[in-house]
Amino acid sequence: MLFRRTILASFAALALAPLAASAAELPDLGGKTVVVVTENAYPPLQFVDPKSGKAIGWEYDAMNEIAKRLNFKVEYQNTSWDAMIQAVSDGQYNIGMTGITIKEDRKQKVDFSDPYMRSQQFMLVRGDEKRFADAKSFGEFKDGLVGAQPGTTPFYTAVYEVLDGNEQNPRIKLFETFGATVQALKAGDVDVVLTDGTAGKGYVDASNGALKLIGEPLGTEDFGFIFPKGSDLVGPVNAAIAALKADGTLDGLNKKWFLDYKMGE
Repeated sequence: MLFRRTILASFAALALAPLAASAAELPDLGGKTVVVVTENAYPPLQFVDPKSGKAIGWEYDAMNEIAKRLNFKVEYQNTSWDAMIQAVSDGQYNIGMTGITIKEDRKQKVDFSDPYMRSQQFMLVRGDEKRFADAKSFGEFKDGLVGAQPGTTPFYTAVYEVLDGNEQNPRIKLFETFGATVQALKAGDVDVVLTDGTAGKGYVDASNGALKLIGEPLGTEDFGFIFPKGSDLVGPVNAAIAALKADGTLDGLNKKWFLDYKMGE
């Protein structure tokens, strides 16, 4: 229950942030088309429903509501995580969404929205894992391997908070997608994957006991949408995020996707 309490406490912290916009103050974007790119590999934020084959999730619901309130049409496209920030920076897409952590170095390439969610890193392991129980014991388990995507928050957390600070450490096995790291974990090719609690909960719920989260939180991160530098969409989207916080819409999405929704059911 530590995980769930942590996530809910984080949601509450964001909900108490200053709220500056009401629905009446939101700008009207005149029905323009906005191209939003995502990875569809980060349940329950965005993923392909295994039953319907449709792309769904927290971020889809939030973005659709933002589009409705700001009066723009959304065109969704997909790309890989490692290409996303550069592609948005280059102007190939208007907005990027895939649980992207707001970081100073990324702000050199893209503009961020205000935070819409706060999460924390946890260790995702196989359900029968007994060789280690937290970051310290994993660090001492010299045969243990970490699966990670290069350039992501989980990668840097693994390097600097779990291992020895060496980004070339052979204990880190690199993969192109987050989903691939989880598949490697299930197959026994790696022993742990670091993930924020949102994605971790989605995978645990869908695993029928094959996966679990262990240890204490390893850090706090705020998620934001990304835009090309200087985008005129940042202000309107920030106003919409504030309105969604103010009227309880984000609280409703948190309940829907993190408490009520069960992967694969």
